[in-house]
Amino acid sequence: MPLKSGIEFASTEVRSMQDDDLRNPGMLWVARGEALWREPTGQARKACADCHGEATVSMKGVAARYPAMDGERLMNLDGRINLCRDRNQRASPFAYESDDLLSLSAYVAHQSRGMPVRRALDAADREGYERGRKRYYQRIGQMNLACAHCHQQNWGKTLLAQTISQGHANAYPAYRLEWQTLGSLQRRLRACYFGVRAEMPAYGAPELLELELYLAWRGSGLNVETPGVRR
Repeated sequence: MPLKSGIEFASTEVRSMQDDDLRNPGMLWVARGEALWREPTGQARKACADCHGEATVSMKGVAARYPAMDGERLMNLDGRINLCRDRNQRASPFAYESDDLLSLSAYVAHQSRGMPVRRALDAADREGYERGRKRYYQRIGQMNLACAHCHQQNWGKTLLAQTISQGHANAYPAYRLEWQTLGSLQRRLRACYFGVRAEMPAYGAPELLELELYLAWRGSGLNVETPGVRR
């Protein structure tokens, strides 16, 4: 299957919004993330920049290889940010889908924009990858559908006046017009669970992280687009 980013299935208007930083609504979150990067916080009164320096240097390429393992634990960028807050800043974790967490995740991921996703696998994350791959092909919900039914077998076709994409994750966090806000990949995945009328995993659940890992591997070679714009 030739790899095609979701933006290739978008309208001309959506494409132009993503391509123009002055029109891309997601850049508002990137700007907020840059401010948070430099802001001392927590009991330690430390900023992200105190440890990592300039994000344009230290974070370049990071998003292209996430989700990643921390010891025996798989985590995405949201999880890594909250782990740093706990370990190094002695601050409370940001809530999932909060503007603060989305902003920092978008700012970090933005430093990899234009770089290809390169999610290699090793022994440490092979089991999580296999579970994510299995889940991608597993029928779920009252609709009895798998991710693969839409995004592998029927991409390019029309569903409810929308063109089905290949379901890649390289644009997230992304601004979706239907949400009128920035949202994480897990929010998008949970929307798919809702769409097929399946029991919805909680944010941060292992099954969502493992699915993220499989999607990163599946989309390897596509450029990071964060912040993407989607319909």
